[in-house]
Amino acid sequence: MATFLYRLGRASFRRRWLVTGIWAALLIAVGIGALGFSGTMSNAVSIPGTESQQAIDHLKKAFPEANVGGGTARVVLQAPEGEDFAGSPSAQAELQKVVAALNGAPEVVGATDPFQTKAFSREGDLALVQVSYSKQAFELTEGDREALMAAAHSSSLAAEVGGDATRGSPETGATEILGVAVAAVVLVITFGSLLAAGLPLLTALIGVGVGMSGLLVVTGFTELNANTPILALMIGLAVGIDYALFIVSRYRGELAGGADHEQAAGRAVGTAGSAVVFAGLTVIVALAGLTVVGIPFLGEMGVAAALTVVIAVLIAVTLLPAVLGFAGEKIQGRLRGLRGGPKPGRTGMGERWARFVGRHRVATLVVALAGVVVVAIPAADMQLGLPNDATAAPGSTQRAAYDLVTEGFGPGANGPLMVVVDTQGADDPQGAITATAQRITDLGALPMPPQTKGDTTIMQVIPKTGPSDVATEDLVADIRAAGARVHDSTGADIAVTGQTAANIDVSEKLADAMLPYLALIVGLAFLLLMLVFRSIIVPLKATLGFLVSVAATFGAVVAVFQWGWLTDLLGVESTGPIMSMLPILLIGVLFGLAMDYQVFLVTRMREDYVHGTEAREAVATGFSHGARVVVAAALIMTSVFAGFVFAEDSLIQSIGFALAVGVAVDAFVVRMTIVPALMAMFGKAAWWLPRWLDKILPDVDVEGAKLLEYGNESGGDSDERRDRIPVSV
Repeated sequence: MATFLYRLGRASFRRRWLVTGIWAALLIAVGIGALGFSGTMSNAVSIPGTESQQAIDHLKKAFPEANVGGGTARVVLQAPEGEDFAGSPSAQAELQKVVAALNGAPEVVGATDPFQTKAFSREGDLALVQVSYSKQAFELTEGDREALMAAAHSSSLAAEVGGDATRGSPETGATEILGVAVAAVVLVITFGSLLAAGLPLLTALIGVGVGMSGLLVVTGFTELNANTPILALMIGLAVGIDYALFIVSRYRGELAGGADHEQAAGRAVGTAGSAVVFAGLTVIVALAGLTVVGIPFLGEMGVAAALTVVIAVLIAVTLLPAVLGFAGEKIQGRLRGLRGGPKPGRTGMGERWARFVGRHRVATLVVALAGVVVVAIPAADMQLGLPNDATAAPGSTQRAAYDLVTEGFGPGANGPLMVVVDTQGADDPQGAITATAQRITDLGALPMPPQTKGDTTIMQVIPKTGPSDVATEDLVADIRAAGARVHDSTGADIAVTGQTAANIDVSEKLADAMLPYLALIVGLAFLLLMLVFRSIIVPLKATLGFLVSVAATFGAVVAVFQWGWLTDLLGVESTGPIMSMLPILLIGVLFGLAMDYQVFLVTRMREDYVHGTEAREAVATGFSHGARVVVAAALIMTSVFAGFVFAEDSLIQSIGFALAVGVAVDAFVVRMTIVPALMAMFGKAAWWLPRWLDKILPDVDVEGAKLLEYGNESGGDSDERRDRIPVSV
């Protein structure tokens, strides 16, 4: 691996115009493709095979008039103060005006008339109009949403509008630039040079440009979830900057050691680049593993993010050495007052910290683990769900509509269920329908008058509790159990669907997939790390340390987004159940990123150990070489993710916060505190590997040891044959 990458780095350096031209042409090509082929993206969350999705598919064929799956809106109209709709002719006329305007809005299939549906509050001052669309909510344009708002406000009545038809695709705002700005400052301080700091930013932005443009091209041919490109942007920026940071840092070190520029580029890519490749592989494995959990939208998010990591790795080992060729001697330049590293002959902060941890390893472990446990405590109270108007920002029309519906019609009216009765195999169809309605009533819910077409009957059911309440989830399970009993006695098939039931099914499927997915990626990564470090203990500590990071991250997310701690400071406008897709997505992303620092830090420890340094001493010396760059990388990745906390979409906020906290905890608490303490505690035993296993494992040479003999083995030039300096990440 190291030899191949060494040759690739030198070739890219020598043919820098060709390599740069290829990447520029690719960026232009996908950019033009994005302009010409990009399509719409979906906010829809569905999982084939769930009962709710099967019922929706059945209704689309047997009862298309029901318009199941189309966008919906709830318009709440309020009579003037002191009046009610029953006794005020003027309020009635204004209400009819709004209903007519809504029926005439673009893409609207129909708007219910409250006088026909009896949708008035008990006091008579609130009226509820249900609006159905011919298209799914994500297919509606901004013009369609504006027309909806205009129709709702076309009278003198106060109006609030909720429902999925009001929610557009999530967007990233200018606040994410703050993360990149912080990254730039960290890079300048780390390198002491504007040019050296700018190269990782430049190559990362090129990689993100290629990846994001490619995703936009894909949207012209297939439907993607609207959160897919945002996740890809997060990951692409973070790893793109980090991977380039490691290689540029090594390149400058090689130059300082006396190598010429071409050799320095080759060595940097052969050593630090090897670690980048394997660190990238762990991220790719974790993200691509999302495809095996049986959740299509999550799988596509994982694949898209994994592809951005592939691009980041390719750019780091090809375009970056080419750009270094253009930088010349200026790459070593220093800004006045910035050293970019410890003075020669002085012990760096990283080595001093590693020796302190090694001397006080037991106390360090106890304190670090105790702190993580405290942060993780809220995770025991985690509740999962999908977004609805209850989690909309206070003051928004969606939140106001939700609150008015709750006040006037009960919380269940915000998330009605739809019960589908298929009587094709029933001996007594009407008896089956009646029995179903009676059982629903016995459960405490309110079934509305049924609608029948052929063998299919649908009835709307109003729960007593809101769509995110545990009691509503229990009600769905109880109705399904009652439906099974109706099936046994009548032969009719009963199913529960609707947005609320679908959200419950999705959350349950995601929760069920979490442990198998965790086992999959941990198992694969354990094998990969065993291959890299040729040890049993080191990969085991790495994976257990990841579980510690995940527990702490879940605890922090629950404390902020569910309990409401620090919401004012972080700009979080609403709290509620944690997005059901967040835990499994976080596991995949954070695991890959966590392994980056494991590879970058521990690789040098192993190198020093295999070159004769005593095991505990190798922890300190190896840590000293990578600590400064790993700290910079962790700060960069944390700041990039933290920038997304200020996005408008609550899912993006929670993902950004979770990844920022997760990276910070994993880098500074686990990898830079717990790992060196454990390495010092185990000593030589940390590198134990059974002989039989050592013989069958291929030697991937991540440390670049073969570069010491590269010149003699390959017949290289005399400079290569004289190359005998130690290699490291």
